[in-house]
Amino acid sequence: MMDGMEALEGRFRERVEKVLGDLRDDGLEMRVTQGVRTPLEQARLWRQSRSREEIRAAMQHLKQAGAYYLAEVLDEAGRCHGPPVTKALPGLSWHQWGEAVDCVWIVDGVAEWSLARIVNRDNGYHAWARAAEAAGLVAGGLWPRFSDWPHVQMRREASPLIAGHSLKEIDEAMQARFA
Repeated sequence: MMDGMEALEGRFRERVEKVLGDLRDDGLEMRVTQGVRTPLEQARLWRQSRSREEIRAAMQHLKQAGAYYLAEVLDEAGRCHGPPVTKALPGLSWHQWGEAVDCVWIVDGVAEWSLARIVNRDNGYHAWARAAEAAGLVAGGLWPRFSDWPHVQMRREASPLIAGHSLKEIDEAMQARFA
């Protein structure tokens, strides 16, 4: 995992740094837990809650679209157990493009994951989402169907597919960047 900010796309990194700085100035600490995520890391997260049949079908779909590298990465991820974390297959998350980050709210030196906890009349994740949106970024916590409060990304489109890239183009980009 390439956590932190150094590998993020430049304009996005600048905006995130400003949002984090502004929040810090207001007495709220959000800390980046993950920036760029490799396709293999994405595959492991995606596989966590999927059956063998779902995994095989996704690999077949990727292969049929000419995304052989991504199909291979999905296979290489092996068995993964845990709760659902992501709906994005490898290559289809903006994390792989350096255009997304996940943060944790730090309260008194401890990671706080609650959306109900209020400190100084605010919840850190709600403040993070508001500040990100005000900076022209997209806050996952404000998504209507699948709220992801730690997540912020640069683009409005949910994935590179929606942004107009084919699976084959995504596969080529991921292979060039990570293989």
